[in-house]
Amino acid sequence: MVDGVPLGYPRTEAGAKAAAANFATVRGSAAYLTDKRARHRAATSMSSNATRQNAMGEADRTATQAAKQLQGDAQKVDAKQAIARTGVFSAHALAFDTHKATIRLWITTVRGSSAGHAPPQASFQSVTVNLIWNAEGWKASGFSTAPGMVAPLSTRQATNTAADFAQYVPEEAADPVLSGATAESGLPGSYARDDQGVRAAATSAVMLYGDPRFFVDADWRHRMLRATAAPSTLSSVTRDADSTARLVAENRELGDDGKAADGGRLVTRTAVLATRTLTRSDQAASVELWTASLGGVAGGADESQRPQVGYLRMTVDLVWAGGTWKTTAVTPSEPLVPAPPAAEQATPASGFAEVGGTADAPALA
Repeated sequence: MVDGVPLGYPRTEAGAKAAAANFATVRGSAAYLTDKRARHRAATSMSSNATRQNAMGEADRTATQAAKQLQGDAQKVDAKQAIARTGVFSAHALAFDTHKATIRLWITTVRGSSAGHAPPQASFQSVTVNLIWNAEGWKASGFSTAPGMVAPLSTRQATNTAADFAQYVPEEAADPVLSGATAESGLPGSYARDDQGVRAAATSAVMLYGDPRFFVDADWRHRMLRATAAPSTLSSVTRDADSTARLVAENRELGDDGKAADGGRLVTRTAVLATRTLTRSDQAASVELWTASLGGVAGGADESQRPQVGYLRMTVDLVWAGGTWKTTAVTPSEPLVPAPPAAEQATPASGFAEVGGTADAPALA
């Protein structure tokens, strides 16, 4: 991390996806939007040599546009109360080689203030990031934004009031940092024995638990759990995971191919909006994550199965085992639900089919 910006990506498609995701996440962070010096340092660090000067001007325009959202119903933006979080649901490589890449992201953002009377509001965007590889790694050479698919709020959740967000301390929240680095299996390798490592392990765990393969591919699910769960809890975690997967398959009437009888396919993703380390020692840690979880069936005839999004807080408990951080428990806690997008119609179920495949999964932390 240099000037609040992740650096050091692998020269791979996963590395390019991670660079694009972090570019969108940093651009949507409270520090970027409220602190001019931090914003200019970040814009310079993330951009290619040819675009750095223009990047600072664009960054200032972005901050100006976001100011009204961040001040909520206050008279001006209070940087210490500003809530600005970005979660990446999907990342699709439109083009990739070892010299350049174009990555299309589908993201959700939450913006507002923890003070005032209006709760922060969610929105969805499609962000296309052009990247080039130079001596410093993957750098943004340009990007564009457009309205993204709108997932309706889960019917099991109600919007929190502004007072509920008073418990959320923006200064304690850290952006999730995606690295794109994995073992040969495509699953997480070793994480560092420090705070960034423990938060990365927790981030990857909840992303993998939200992957559609978790529910429809038993072999992948068992390999993933062996890579992420502590040996002491692996047997019980595997039994619980298998039970959860069977329940989802039965409720959604899915076949072995992950598709419903009418041809619809299961779409699930978990995007991490923020991380906060609760406790950490050399041997154990506990991390709280604020997540946006998408779930439903896309492309079928039943619109009632349309993917919906739920905003949850999750606590991930980990231990140091086998030279890395491994999870002992992933536990949902109290939801923290922003106001849904205003006056935006939800995307039809068929529209979500394009983000549910393996190739559209974001890079891991």
